[in-house]
Amino acid sequence: MFAKEENKQIITIMQKGNIGITTENIFPVIKKFLYSEHDIFLREVVANAVDATQKLKTLSAKGDFKGELGDLTVRINLNKEAGTLTISDKGVGMDAEEIDKYINQIAFSGATEFLDKYKDDANAIIGHFGLGFYSTFMVSKQVEIVTRSYKEDAQAVRWICDGTPSYEISEAEKEERGTDIILHIDDDCKQFLEKGEILRLLGKYCRFLPIPIACGKKTEWKDGKQVDTEEDNIVNVVDPLWMKQPASLKEEDYKKFYHDLYPTNDDPLFWIHLNVDFPFHLTGVLYFPKIKSNLDVRRNQIQLYCNQVYVTDQVENIVPDFLTLLHGVIDSPDIPLNVSRSYLQSDANVKKISSYITKKVSDRLNQIFKHDRKDFEEKWDDLKLFIHYGMLAENDFYDRVKDFALLKDTEGKYFTYEEYKQLITENQTDKNGQLIYLYATNLEEQYSYIEAARNKGYSILLMDGQLDTPLVQMLEQKFEKSSFLRVDGDTINKLIQKDDAETTKLSADENENICEVFSALLPKIEKTEIQIATEAMGEDASPVVITQSEYMRRMREMSAMQPGMSFYGEMPDSYNLVLNTDHALIQSVLADEEKACAEKLQPVRNDIKGWEARQSDLREAQNKKKEDEITASEKEDLTNTNRKLTELRGQQNAILAEYAAGNPIIGQLIDLALLGNGLLKGEALSRFIRRSVDLIR
Repeated sequence: MFAKEENKQIITIMQKGNIGITTENIFPVIKKFLYSEHDIFLREVVANAVDATQKLKTLSAKGDFKGELGDLTVRINLNKEAGTLTISDKGVGMDAEEIDKYINQIAFSGATEFLDKYKDDANAIIGHFGLGFYSTFMVSKQVEIVTRSYKEDAQAVRWICDGTPSYEISEAEKEERGTDIILHIDDDCKQFLEKGEILRLLGKYCRFLPIPIACGKKTEWKDGKQVDTEEDNIVNVVDPLWMKQPASLKEEDYKKFYHDLYPTNDDPLFWIHLNVDFPFHLTGVLYFPKIKSNLDVRRNQIQLYCNQVYVTDQVENIVPDFLTLLHGVIDSPDIPLNVSRSYLQSDANVKKISSYITKKVSDRLNQIFKHDRKDFEEKWDDLKLFIHYGMLAENDFYDRVKDFALLKDTEGKYFTYEEYKQLITENQTDKNGQLIYLYATNLEEQYSYIEAARNKGYSILLMDGQLDTPLVQMLEQKFEKSSFLRVDGDTINKLIQKDDAETTKLSADENENICEVFSALLPKIEKTEIQIATEAMGEDASPVVITQSEYMRRMREMSAMQPGMSFYGEMPDSYNLVLNTDHALIQSVLADEEKACAEKLQPVRNDIKGWEARQSDLREAQNKKKEDEITASEKEDLTNTNRKLTELRGQQNAILAEYAAGNPIIGQLIDLALLGNGLLKGEALSRFIRRSVDLIR
């Protein structure tokens, strides 16, 4: 043994040596990269202190410790002048042999023996001494351990290490059992000497540890300033709500705990108390938060604990992805404190826990639906985001909830999938036997289309949720012989075709002319294409209707969610402007156009017909020959004919465009249709307003 003078006392050096590692290069790796965040050291040391205290309680309960337990509070003390942070407990403590075994030999842990001996009480053990202790060197230039074992007549010892593999163990003076971990904080980590920062970390990592943790004293306002009282400032709750039996708790208890966790949130929709002992251990409370907007959609609001020790709020690999939108707490000793993502993904217990949570959520939802459907319907608009996400993410979850998942119509009524199918089967099955689910996404913007469908006796769903576009895609695959069509995806007669569509009575020339006069006045809209079409929709239907292809619109919406479909997002919006040839206004325009333009159009039309006949003859003749048999003269003849036809059609369109410009009804009908669909903007909107004023003067 060696001796040295320290603080004018003779200290017996019991042991010097190197920490039991295979190479000196591993120590800085442990020191710098054991954890992703340096502040985790406080969790590790406090958890070890609580662990040591829990061990003592277990020994006492088993009769292996006969002494008084006394005050078991773990204490955190700051000394800014000395630059130290001290974590003290009155647990089992250690002797020189245990220090050497638990601290110096990194490859071994004392917890193994302890758990073997007291396996029936293993759930009371949070963690163990080992690598976790070395997280202290991430923030310390020197670490001291002053400890005394609970064993009778045990000698207190001091362990000192400066962050190298070298250490020193010596005798120490310590009257009471337990351990003091004294951290000499590094110069670049002085924030850990600030009380506010330590309290923040204790609140984050140690809030629910099962042994009282004190950091300083409570303060009170006195003589114009905050002063310390005699009362310990206990920073944790030793018996959190999730550790209690559900039967002993009231609704107010769950809400209070929720607001303790998330002070600024509204009341949760409902909650699920988790409590299972086999085939794994799991407790916790999960809350369905009330989400008012996209801004409220936040992941990683579930806190993961291991025997009340905070682990992480990154629970993607433990909780199914769609349930990461939930809030609350999960506590399981079967999930180690420090593991990799790959471990979590492959661990059998983690997979079982994930499946269990999914089942508990679906069972709870089903319970609410069966016992209080009215309450379930009232909460549906808030719940559907979670449920739809789950249905889209996991087939198993879809199978679990499909019998009570709801559809909401535009009148505010709710139906299960089967109920709604029965409601619409008779009236909304088309001529091909396809069941058509009509839906709207905005009651106000699509009002006229909704009314047109209602006038046909059709029911319309309201699909205005954040995930309704992919949901529609999925339901079309799940439901047999069914299609979902938005009410503005086509004219109402074509959305649900009961028989062959009624054809327009216009001649080919009339159809071409009416389309051209309307096309001539279409405003130019950036990244938007509008095609003109005609349809016989009945005298009472609107004169002009704008529709948008279901497929293209849905693809564009999906492209906003899936990067791989971004090319759809780059394509222009495509609309159809459909002219109702049965309507009096369209017929009036057609009659007026024919009267005003007949004289100018007739000779051009005659020329067009003549050149079209020549074009047809030339093409027919050339189609009978091989490419190398067609002479240059024949090719030139066809080219000139095509050019002439283009010229003549240009003349015809110019005549029709001139007429359209002088007929305010055409522009008004176009603009009214565009206005009703939010497509009339800028200069075009200004012209519409001026024209409207002129028409009513």
